[in-house]
Amino acid sequence: MTATQDRRAGLPSIRLLLGVLGVVYGDIGTSPLYAFKSSLQFFSHAPLTNVEILGVLSLIFWSLVLIVTVKYVMLVMRADNHGEGGILALMALAQRVSAGSQMRSVLAFVGIAGACLFFGDGLITPAISVLSAVEGLEVSAPGLREYVLPICVVVIVVLFAVQWRGTQTVGRVFGPVMVVWFLAIGLLGLGEILHHPLVLMAVSPSFAVALCVHYGRMAFIVLGAVVLCVTGAEALYADMGHFGAAPIRISWTFFVLPSLVLNYFGQGALIISHPAAIENPFFLLGPHWLHLPMVVLATAATVIASQALISGAYSMTRQCVQLGFLPRMTVRHTSETEEGQIYMPQVNAGLLIGVLVLVLSFKTSDNLAAAYGIAVTGTFLCTCVLATVVFRRQYHWRRWQALAVFGGFFVIDSIFFGANALKIPEGGWVPLILGLALMALMTSWKRGRDLLLARWRQDSLPLASFLARLPQSRTVRVPGMAVFLTGNPDYVPAALLHNLKHNKVLHERVLFVTVQNLDEPEVRGDARMQITELAPGIHRVELRYGFMESPNIPRALEDLKNRGIAFEPMQASYFLGREVLVQAMVPKMPIWRLWLFLVMARNAVSATEFFRIPSDRVVELGVRVAI
Repeated sequence: MTATQDRRAGLPSIRLLLGVLGVVYGDIGTSPLYAFKSSLQFFSHAPLTNVEILGVLSLIFWSLVLIVTVKYVMLVMRADNHGEGGILALMALAQRVSAGSQMRSVLAFVGIAGACLFFGDGLITPAISVLSAVEGLEVSAPGLREYVLPICVVVIVVLFAVQWRGTQTVGRVFGPVMVVWFLAIGLLGLGEILHHPLVLMAVSPSFAVALCVHYGRMAFIVLGAVVLCVTGAEALYADMGHFGAAPIRISWTFFVLPSLVLNYFGQGALIISHPAAIENPFFLLGPHWLHLPMVVLATAATVIASQALISGAYSMTRQCVQLGFLPRMTVRHTSETEEGQIYMPQVNAGLLIGVLVLVLSFKTSDNLAAAYGIAVTGTFLCTCVLATVVFRRQYHWRRWQALAVFGGFFVIDSIFFGANALKIPEGGWVPLILGLALMALMTSWKRGRDLLLARWRQDSLPLASFLARLPQSRTVRVPGMAVFLTGNPDYVPAALLHNLKHNKVLHERVLFVTVQNLDEPEVRGDARMQITELAPGIHRVELRYGFMESPNIPRALEDLKNRGIAFEPMQASYFLGREVLVQAMVPKMPIWRLWLFLVMARNAVSATEFFRIPSDRVVELGVRVAI
């Protein structure tokens, strides 16, 4: 039984909890490697006093409680889109319950902005996580300092090189490794806390308030590093569709959160007793003989954290394609049982290049920490906006309730975002530039496709008129079945008109197939296909797919046999229209947007490959279209 089946059956299995630990908590689970250390480095005086140490610990503790536990685990995870989570699923849910096209457009912009920032997070997480883990070598063997960067490059290249195999096989060890990881970091922290239990006083928010009052602007800057402890919070919501809300909540509340808190507090206790440990408090928590094993374990944990973000980037990209914000891309399924396990070579190559550029440019995790945070906090803000709409409209919260709860979180997230904005000159510009570039690509593609559809409708022949004139047209009908793909079921496909114009024939059996992408994750049962008989031997077939699914037209059409329509897969011919896009004399888009759209259109995956149609059954008929 698969993890998805376990979830739907309501089975609280150990296997499901292990899967949650291996996939969901990799990112946030490795944040102790760098979050506490980065937060304390803003205080230049030595040794640090209890005001700084306990104050930072209090900020970290309440960030984990308020942002992760209350906001995501208790509230946002309630807003599931047919069981699926994530910023795009939340966007689709908010659009569905909103009235007015202008409001839906604004929500779409917010959702896409959050998705673009998520991709920035997906680039930085593997870079900073692997760097932080391998830098542990410097603690046990300072002479290996010069080998840290080459080792990181090798680990990253290997990580991306094995992506084509999928996570099904490797995923079996992800859960147990993360169990060992959380147990290890929790026990190491607990051991130091037992020696200095005074550090537990940081649970009181008064220490966070005291730090902010005492240091003022400096405390605001420190928040830009404190937010590193909640990176990966969005993954709890994004992966809800794979595991369900209950296992994620249980594992966070009773295992992950206690382990993280114990480790952070243990690092604080260590620095109180040994101020020199600020050099690398995470690895210095354990005895010297344990340093090297912890480096190996940390490297494995960071690889798992990176794997989770890479897989999330694949899923997010596919959702963007299905929602019409990106051109078609190659999607390869790596599991026969889990639909969500996919591999996208174009995305993989782009991520690999981006991660390597970051590692070789910033060189250390401390430098890269300056680039981290903007993407995370930006996504937090987008989630707040969308969640406010969903809880107000779908869950019928009163306006003051929705504004009070999510407005409060919006203020907290805004403070974190503002603190990270101060790091823009030092590297925070990286995810912002990436996000803006992706926004330009997505909005240009959406605008170009809308213009292309409008032009196509203007030049097309209504299907009703064509069918009315067909009996008197003396069109020659030849044996066989022709499948015409069309984006609008009410108009005659351009491929059919060109076939009639040049070949002067029409097949005896004709299928007009339209693929509809719905704003829900999956389409099940009879809702997948709707068939309408238009004329003798001519049928309209509407296939519906959710944004978490990859269309497979031949497989879907095989169901026609069960509905009384003869269909032989090896006898059907698929007629596809291929538009050759050119610039019009008076373009309806800015030149830079038009250029982006044309480049993406020319590099998009063909409909044959995207819809998984056998290439030897396809006939393509092209036409030049000026936009």
